[in-house]
Amino acid sequence: MPDRAAQPVDRQLPTEEARDLISLVREIAQREIAPHAAEEEDAGRFPRELFGLLSESGLLGLPYDAEHGGGDQPYEVYLQALEELATARLTVGLGVSVHTLACHALANYGTKEQQIEHLTAMLGGRLLGAYCLSEPSSGSDAASLRTKAVRDGEDWVISGTKAWITHGGIADFYTVMARTGGEGSGSRGITAFLVPGDAEGLSAAAPEKKMGMKGSPTAQLHFDGVRVADSRRIGEEGQGFAIALSALDSGRLGIAACAIGVAQAALDEAVAYATGRQQFGRPISDFQGLRFMLADMATQVEAGRALYLSAARLRDAGRPFSKQAAMAKLLCTDAAMKVTTDAVQILGGYGYTADFPTERYMREAKVLQIVEGTNQIQRMVIARHLAGPESR
Repeated sequence: MPDRAAQPVDRQLPTEEARDLISLVREIAQREIAPHAAEEEDAGRFPRELFGLLSESGLLGLPYDAEHGGGDQPYEVYLQALEELATARLTVGLGVSVHTLACHALANYGTKEQQIEHLTAMLGGRLLGAYCLSEPSSGSDAASLRTKAVRDGEDWVISGTKAWITHGGIADFYTVMARTGGEGSGSRGITAFLVPGDAEGLSAAAPEKKMGMKGSPTAQLHFDGVRVADSRRIGEEGQGFAIALSALDSGRLGIAACAIGVAQAALDEAVAYATGRQQFGRPISDFQGLRFMLADMATQVEAGRALYLSAARLRDAGRPFSKQAAMAKLLCTDAAMKVTTDAVQILGGYGYTADFPTERYMREAKVLQIVEGTNQIQRMVIARHLAGPESR
């Protein structure tokens, strides 16, 4: 089959600086990430050295203030950079999104002293972060978390277990939500902490064995009397749940962008295959059934991209965007699942083999409908904005 190279996405970017940035991201993605993606995912290898390169290139702090080493980029630019990375390899795109999520609490709720001490290294010091909210018994119902932080003089002692932690066991720092209030305090009794990855009493279980994203470690974290100074408490006592929800609104946009990256990669592969594969004496892209599938796939990708960018522009303008973030996460991840499934179908038997990347894209897309709030939770969030809270 003739080689049909994927064309770069025609992006609407606000500045020349942003265009240069996306060109740099695309160059790194094509040169350093995509060529090794299949082999490293198959081997379950996390590209830690690549994250060092991304840090040195200023790509781990794009939406944060330059004062602390960030890129000072609007979210609409950061998300398109994230999409480019996810198109090359979801482990990398999602990893950058999770790292950005882990920095959110300190960047937006930390004191100036805390930011000076920690944030610059978190954004550009070759460090890798993780976000700890979910637990074995509290996933969607995050307000019922049980990990406790008990005051002991000028320290807090954290005990409990966190689950489904991306970068669990390899991160340099963890943003941890723990209960500081008494029984029955609910969401009002949760506080945020910045915990170093090498803290005494902190350990990780063996990584989960997943159907996709095998190169991205996901593990339980055990806090066995982990002592953390009060100077590492982020925000006020009891403010942690509000901090977590604020981070998740932005994080859902990151997941949406990653989903469109995976969908774009699957679409590119399907177009290349359909235009090169000959059956009955002509390319299979000549057959209307496949042409319509490709048209529908492309439309879903463009629609998802437009929605996450619309939500990002609301965020950049300082306007409420929680509903739109939930909508973007819902639409983009459902689109990724549909587009990757259709890509496998277009490639036929080849699409079901590991010789082509479509089967990997399909396996990877599934988790995006689950992480950072399942798509059922997104529908609940959207409905609450439309019709108010549910009756009790």
